[in-house]
Amino acid sequence: MAKKGSRRRRKTVLTLLLASILAPILLYTDSRSGFYDSIPSSEHTEKDLNLVSLHDNAKLSIIVQESNGAVHEPSHGTYPESLTNSFTISKVASGKLTSQGEHKSRVLSATSKVSELTNDETSEKLRNEELIRESHLQNANKILQVVNGGSTAKGFEENTIVEKIKMGATQKTGDLSVQFNQENKHEETLGEIILSGPDKGRSKTVTLPNSLVLQLRDQLIRAKVYLGLGSSRSHPTFIRELRARMREIQRVLGDATRDSDLPKNAYDKLKAMELTLSKGKSIQDNCSAAIKKLRAILHSTEEQLRVHKKQTTFLSQLAAKTVPKGLHCLPLRLTNEYFINGFDQKQLTDQKRFEDNKLNHYAIFSDNVLAAAVVVNSTVSHAKIPEKHVFHIVTDKLNYAAMKMWFISNPPGNAIIQVQNIEDFKWLTSSYSPVLKQLESKSMIEYYFKSHHANSDENLKYRNPKYLSILNHLRFYLPEIFPKLNKVLFLDDDVVVQKDLSSLWNVDLKGNVIGVVETCGEKFHRFDRYLNFSNPLIAKNFDPHACGWAFGMNIFDLAEWRKQNITSVYHSWQNLNQERLLWKLGTLPVGLVTFWNHTLPLDQSWHLLGLGYNPNLDHIDIEKAAVIHFNGNLKPWLEIGLPKYRNYWSKYVDHEQVYIRECNISP
Repeated sequence: MAKKGSRRRRKTVLTLLLASILAPILLYTDSRSGFYDSIPSSEHTEKDLNLVSLHDNAKLSIIVQESNGAVHEPSHGTYPESLTNSFTISKVASGKLTSQGEHKSRVLSATSKVSELTNDETSEKLRNEELIRESHLQNANKILQVVNGGSTAKGFEENTIVEKIKMGATQKTGDLSVQFNQENKHEETLGEIILSGPDKGRSKTVTLPNSLVLQLRDQLIRAKVYLGLGSSRSHPTFIRELRARMREIQRVLGDATRDSDLPKNAYDKLKAMELTLSKGKSIQDNCSAAIKKLRAILHSTEEQLRVHKKQTTFLSQLAAKTVPKGLHCLPLRLTNEYFINGFDQKQLTDQKRFEDNKLNHYAIFSDNVLAAAVVVNSTVSHAKIPEKHVFHIVTDKLNYAAMKMWFISNPPGNAIIQVQNIEDFKWLTSSYSPVLKQLESKSMIEYYFKSHHANSDENLKYRNPKYLSILNHLRFYLPEIFPKLNKVLFLDDDVVVQKDLSSLWNVDLKGNVIGVVETCGEKFHRFDRYLNFSNPLIAKNFDPHACGWAFGMNIFDLAEWRKQNITSVYHSWQNLNQERLLWKLGTLPVGLVTFWNHTLPLDQSWHLLGLGYNPNLDHIDIEKAAVIHFNGNLKPWLEIGLPKYRNYWSKYVDHEQVYIRECNISP
């Protein structure tokens, strides 16, 4: 009896267990009967599962489900009309498309519900959707195992299509969809649909939306170009055909903005227009001949440009060398006045003050009376104690009388003026000065004055006759010119002084010979722009990237000069450069090598350069500078001078002065 009771209990438990298992299955299969009726048990293989598209022109949308952590049932039933833009991928066991109301196809889709997602959010939701899909497949496997005697949904899973769109650009937001148009197979490929399962690795091309519309519009543009070409106008038959094709394309396009708006014959019209355009291309001129012609024209134009640049440079140098009529008149008028009034027998001032080291001495070497007068006037007008300033002006024999007469008739306040004639320096001979010997040589004179050299020299500025003047090289003989002086401030005749310079005599040069303002802020003011570093002698002794500096405003320690015998250094370098192989003519290159390692940099505000060539100087920098320098060809007394800077110079010229008026020298 006990055994029978035990068996009954076991049967009861098994019955209840079986009921608990079968009840959910029966309920589930009843609600899905339409779907399971279409799946015979295991006699259908994976090959019987087919991919069916609901419409040839349907669109594929990748839909992202919101992830809330819950597992949702796959959607079922018919799709509403609002989702007709989706490219629905269906799988049916029989391979036939059943009606939407019968629920005989299992539809795998994803519906886009979130339009603004970041890349991270999108990838997270796709992972959640994959987990949901796997959960559904596991449930389906269990149900199929019960209903169909062990068959699984493996085939169903393996033939599932995974929609992957390889887009050219990643979209962070918006509807991640792409139109798949099977009719317009000629359109450009935008991406691919990659198949998984048995078709893994195979791809379908997805075309660019509305590319047919774009191609038709592009053809219209190309056709208009052909109509405008001269060679096309000589073929009236082609022109008529092209115009007819253009009208056809315009009728086809109409107001269409999408490929679906185009008529069915749009592609035929596109091919017809392409044939006509190819005819237009064939009747154009020979490209190689046109290229040769254009190259010849380019070469000729470049040669003309080179010649014009050469002429422009030559004329600008000529204008810089030419003395204006008023400046030629002024020294003649002054010289005449000087000898008429007998000033050649008089002395300007006491000789002792010219050698007093307690005073501030300036050295100016010039043959330009008006330029020298501006330097003196501007310096004295800003001097705190004018009577302490002594100006030593050295000029040539031709302008000596005019220079003296100017300062006799226009004394600069209480300042002291000494005018000297270079002809009175008996020690300055060609046997003593190598540069004087070179300047007097026949080859040097031919270099400057023979016209056939004008077109052969690369840099015409070195043909300026100022380089022939020994006045330009007197700065290297300051100890000989002023044997009793210890310090001298050298000023060029194209500078204007805007502040008191007395403090320069208190600058400690620290054993150096010259105080300079460096100009290495600009690339072309490095040593390699002035010296020939292909010469071993230059390359061995100097740094090509060393900072350059400028003459124009320089304080010299003549006592240190004599101590270090700088003049002999200058002579040795001039002798080595007799054939002009180390540098071109001029005083700055030889100054760089002569005073190498003997310079003390001064503050930039002491000396501003560029007013004779640079029209872009800052007005504030000009106002701050103690000395402004009109270096370059555009001197302020010439008509070619830069008008924006001329007033800085002309305000120190007294245009009411009788000699200025008589010579018609205007501001």
